[in-house]
Order: sequence, then structure tokens, then C-alpha cells
Amino acid sequence: MSHPVHPAVVHFPVACWTLATLADGVGLLWAPPWLWQLAFALTVLGCAFGLVAALAGFWELLKLPAEHPAGSTAHAHMGLALTSWCLYAGSALLRLHDRQPLPPDTLALALSGAGLLALLATGWLGGRLVYGYGVGVTPRKG
Repeated sequence: MSHPVHPAVVHFPVACWTLATLADGVGLLWAPPWLWQLAFALTVLGCAFGLVAALAGFWELLKLPAEHPAGSTAHAHMGLALTSWCLYAGSALLRLHDRQPLPPDTLALALSGAGLLALLATGWLGGRLVYGYGVGVTPRKG
């Protein structure tokens, strides 16, 4: 079986971080304490799942031939994914005080928003790798 692992696990950090940023946005208008705690938990879960997705993606990148035309796109995808991880991790760390989650300040919200923008660009490049270059796709035998 040669199915790549990265596409199977990448949905978890994407979902967690997207929902966390959505909870942050809703929290600006309606701020019950549980909503900030949910956003914090989703951000942390997204970071944990993001490490798994990054390791799987790096493993897949190692399988790409050095002169493959998708190489620069793959490296840009990886760089944006790691940037997104760092932005969300920074947002999570800014929400902690004495190991207790706090409502996010302006910087934590800005990092979460910037993380989502980087995540969207990362996903677009991931789609380009698969649909444009056929990375990770097994050719049909016909």
C-alpha cells in the first residue's frame, strides 16, 4: 500500500485551527467564558495534530525526486505550514497564565487570524501539488 499519510492527517489541524479562529471571531461579539476555552483547546489540539501532519508531510517530501518540477511549490507549502503552526502556537502561549487559559488579547487574536491566512495559502499550495503536479497520486493503469 502506497497511500501517503499526510493527506489523511492534515484535516485534523486544519479543522481545529479553523474552528478556533471562528470561535475567536464569534468571541469578539459574544464572549461566554467557555468559548475562549474552546478556542484555546482547539488551538492546542491543532498544534498537536499539526506536528503529526508536518512529520508526515516531511516524510512525503523526502520521497519527491530532487529535480521534480513541484519541488519549489512543495517547499513553499512546507514553509507556510510551519509558519501557520508557529502563529497558532504563539497564540496559544499568549493565552496561558499559570497554566490556565485566559481570554485572548489583541496579539493572540491577531496571531490566530494570521495563522488562518497562512493556513489557507498552505492549503491552496497543497491542492496545487496534488491537482497541478500530481504529487502523491498513483497513475491509473489502463
